[in-house]
Amino acid sequence: MPQEIERKFLVRGDGWRAHGPGVPYRQGYLSTVPERTVRVRLIRDKGYLTIKGITVGATRAEYEYEIPAGECSEMLDNLAERPLIEKTRYRVEHRGLTWEVDEFDGDNAGLIIAEVELDEEDQAIELPDWAGKEVTGDRRYYNASLIANPYTKWPVVNR
Repeated sequence: MPQEIERKFLVRGDGWRAHGPGVPYRQGYLSTVPERTVRVRLIRDKGYLTIKGITVGATRAEYEYEIPAGECSEMLDNLAERPLIEKTRYRVEHRGLTWEVDEFDGDNAGLIIAEVELDEEDQAIELPDWAGKEVTGDRRYYNASLIANPYTKWPVVNR
């Protein structure tokens, strides 16, 4: 079974910005129940359908398929839960790992999260200096959760 092992961190400062331009992402969810999420994502001119299982620790089942960009856009426009997730993703290499830094826009503006995919849950990593508090187990920071509870609606003390 394909799986994703991922840790998430809040981002502090702008040290990550010097590593190149970002790529805009537009994504939405067809299902956001905790046992499974079904996401459609448009990255430039490519569409993707992703199904993820429930997270246990930092691991969950993940299946991803490329789909026609036009059909992806139609699903985003007509079927996806609102609000859509709008973000710019930056890829940053650090100590042999690729970190994905997501800077959110729209209803989640102000939120910046860094994710790193690992081969094993207990894999040792060296955090970049811009990686802040770890939020791996905090469901509020899952993209699927940001639809029902957008970051801009959080009380400042809970951020």
